[in-house]
This record gives sequence, C-alpha cells and structure tokens, in this order.
Amino acid sequence: MVLSPSVKPIPKEKRLMPSITDAQSWYPANDPAHGFAHIRRVYDLCERLGQEEGADLKILRAAALLHDAQNGASVREGHHLAAARFARHILHAEGWPEEEISAVQHCIRAHRFRDKREVPQTIEAQVLYDADKLDAIGAVGVIRAVAYAILHGEEIYASPSERFLSTGEREPGEPHTPRHEFIYKLQHIKDQLYTSSGKALARQRHHFLVHFFQQFEAEMNGLR
Repeated sequence: MVLSPSVKPIPKEKRLMPSITDAQSWYPANDPAHGFAHIRRVYDLCERLGQEEGADLKILRAAALLHDAQNGASVREGHHLAAARFARHILHAEGWPEEEISAVQHCIRAHRFRDKREVPQTIEAQVLYDADKLDAIGAVGVIRAVAYAILHGEEIYASPSERFLSTGEREPGEPHTPRHEFIYKLQHIKDQLYTSSGKALARQRHHFLVHFFQQFEAEMNGLR
C-alpha cells in the first residue's frame, strides 16, 4: 500500500481496540431488545464461545461491540449493513489494517437471521452469529421478544393466522406478537447454530423457550 507523504501508519501496538465504554455511546439506553445490555451479553458470550472454538478474539470482540451499531440510526431493517459501514469508519480511524476491518465487517454482515445473502464463513463470524442468536432464546429471549413487541406497539398475544402458520406471512392488520416471533424464528434457532459450544448452550435455552410458549398459549386460552 502506498501512503501519502503526510500520512504516517499507526504502529500495530498503538492501534486501539474499541472498548465497552465506547460501545455504550453507540446504542440507545432505552431499548431493552437491541440496546447496550444486549451488546454486553453477546460480548460475554463471544468471549466464552470464542475461547472454546479457538477464534481470533481481537476480531470477535470488535465485531461483538459493533454488530448492531448504527450511530443513532433507528431503522431496524438492514441494521447489519449499517453496522458494518459504521464499523469500517470506527476501525479505520483506529488504524486497523484492511484485512482485519474486512474480517470484522464479514462477522457483522453475516450475523442476521433474516438475511441469508452472506452466511458466516469464518469461525469468528460463526461465533458472533451463535452468540447473538443465543441471546434470542431462553429466559432472556422471552423477555426480549415481549419487550420488542411493547416497544413497537404490538400486541403481547394474538392467535397466529392460518396464513402465518403455513407461510410465515401475516394477514393484513395481523400483529407480530412474541408468539409469532417464536413460530417464525425462535423455535428454529437451535438447529441453525454453527459451533459445538453454541449448540451445547442452546439445548437448555431452547427447552425453556418451548415450555414457556406452551404454557403461555395454554393460559391465554384458559386451558391451565
């Protein structure tokens, strides 16, 4: 790479790692589903799974801290793409080399359940994907699903339509409740993880998730 005479490369030992404190400023404080608390849990899961899977923790830590960041943007659709662009801006400013920036961006672009255009190819991307999805199931996953529905003005419970049950598409005016999210996404997560350590953690969380929604459905219909 040819540098302009006025630009000096930042020595490797002085390249800065985004910190947890930095990350707090990138996420809303009042979003219980995708705010900083989610980022911190995913970061901690990435530490655990990354060590077990032999991942590059530098790449993984940066990806975990940046994976939902949009620098104040509130649009959820395409948030992984916005976060990847933001990550490039942050890491370039810290003097990261292109290959490491690209590795972090791949992790971020490949982490979204609803977008299969870029699947996790590296162990770091697979760990981030698994950590992010593990935070969507179990007891935390239930709370996040309910919180997301409340935050977006949706109903907490409504019986899914036959159309939704067969195609995953809602009828006009049909709400997207936590039950809908369970049917469309949450119940499938354990079978779509990549790492052995992630799959091991998913088993208990999946069991709790299924039991909760069975109980919730029964209570809402007066059966228990």
